Amino acid sequence: MVSKQLNKVRKFEQKYLPHTKAEQPAFHVTAGVGWLNDPNGFSFYQGEYHLFFQYHPYDVKWGPMHWGHVKTKDFIEWEHLPAALAPDMNYDSAGCFSGSAIELPDGRHLLMYTGVRNIRNRNGRIESFQTQCIAVGDGVDYTKYEGNPVIAADQIPEGGSVHDFRDPKIWREGDTFYAVIGNRTADKSGAILLYESRDALHWSFAGTLASCHNQYGKMWECPDFFPLDGKDVLLTSPQEMTAIGLEFHPGNANVCLIGTYDRMAHHLNRENVHAIDYGLDFYAPQTLLSGDGRRIMIAWMQNWETSSCVDQKLGFMGQMTLPRELSVKDGHLYQVPVRELEKYRGVRVVYQNLLINGDISLNGISGRYLDMTVSIRPANPGQMYQWFRIYLAKDGEHYTMIRFRPNLGTVKVDRTQSGFPHDIVNVREFPVYSGDGNLKIRIVMDRYSMELFINDGKYAASFVLYTPIEARAISFSADGYVYADIEKYELIQEPASVNPLREEGIV
Repeated sequence: MVSKQLNKVRKFEQKYLPHTKAEQPAFHVTAGVGWLNDPNGFSFYQGEYHLFFQYHPYDVKWGPMHWGHVKTKDFIEWEHLPAALAPDMNYDSAGCFSGSAIELPDGRHLLMYTGVRNIRNRNGRIESFQTQCIAVGDGVDYTKYEGNPVIAADQIPEGGSVHDFRDPKIWREGDTFYAVIGNRTADKSGAILLYESRDALHWSFAGTLASCHNQYGKMWECPDFFPLDGKDVLLTSPQEMTAIGLEFHPGNANVCLIGTYDRMAHHLNRENVHAIDYGLDFYAPQTLLSGDGRRIMIAWMQNWETSSCVDQKLGFMGQMTLPRELSVKDGHLYQVPVRELEKYRGVRVVYQNLLINGDISLNGISGRYLDMTVSIRPANPGQMYQWFRIYLAKDGEHYTMIRFRPNLGTVKVDRTQSGFPHDIVNVREFPVYSGDGNLKIRIVMDRYSMELFINDGKYAASFVLYTPIEARAISFSADGYVYADIEKYELIQEPASVNPLREEGIV
């Protein structure tokens, strides 16, 4: 039975969603109308990929959380489905917070989420109580379990907080279900708790998978845990991070912990810790295992520090990253756009062994819907160049700049001149550790965003762009002499049944 609250959302979507498609990104998920944040329930269900998301349909600001819903067959072209969850029960009256999904052995689709209710204490303050709940359905309609919550306050280990206990990520191994959940512990920092169940209804605490100990931020949100290429990987999004060199920026950050899982102790033994994404706009990543065995990740392409910066001309706020294929090489997480994006490539423009010294613009190299790879190297290995720059989304007034300095081994992205009239963070610099002056950078742009994949995906960086869509020019600049290979594809909004590529220019 569809509740009054959920029925209201669905009628709202029927009225407004058809009118917003023209202003949306071509390849990135948005709510279409209203507010979107964390990806939820990213899962493979009956031959299709489903994605849910934190959703406030009635405003472009955060509000009572619902679950919006889209699905796809190729990770690029998405179909909107009716909203799946609304805050309509006592245990989730203040919001259906983040969670995950899994296909059950009997063919049903199970959603596991954090239900939030607010209670005013004796001092008059509102306190949030968070528990874990489930709903089961058929890919469109979902019924909340009558026994919710399935993990309540009495199942949190001693010292843990019921006010910060959220974002379950569920998976199944053999006959056992597991879930990792973020929690704030007695030392006022984060931990990832592990629970297990035989039926996904009755859960018991198994152990603490990882603890923060105030080393990487405070509360750890949105955990995801999976094996990959012989290692075990934990992704999480810390709050209240303090900067650690150029590796971790302050505020709401993201962390990848790679190591070996001790199954007896239910504990991840760390071997490497690094940022997942070095950009300004990346939070709450979630993964799935695709039908062909790939580990695919998607994330909210925004950040809480910039989330109040809304373009009032648009009817929606927030978008997801492109889904990315993950791998682990030499103890480091690599990520590249899903290979399905290549089906949406149109006109190809190539330049090879192009000598750059000073400023240059190139025929055929422009646009806001593109997939471009630029590989550079010193023209004179005995005399290193000082810097190399790429200017994107450029017109007479606006641009976004990417700069590589080989002597420092850093990439800097600056969107200060994007034209957005608010005092937000616009500059990010991060290490890429290239001492020989060689750099390979893949840039994917889609209307309001830019995603970078550096050195075959060892480093990624995501940025929302506020530049007017008419700003399309691209140029390159070098202080010193650089050889560059440039391969640029126009991205088209329909997959090509027959490869339409034609080479516009080869130098």
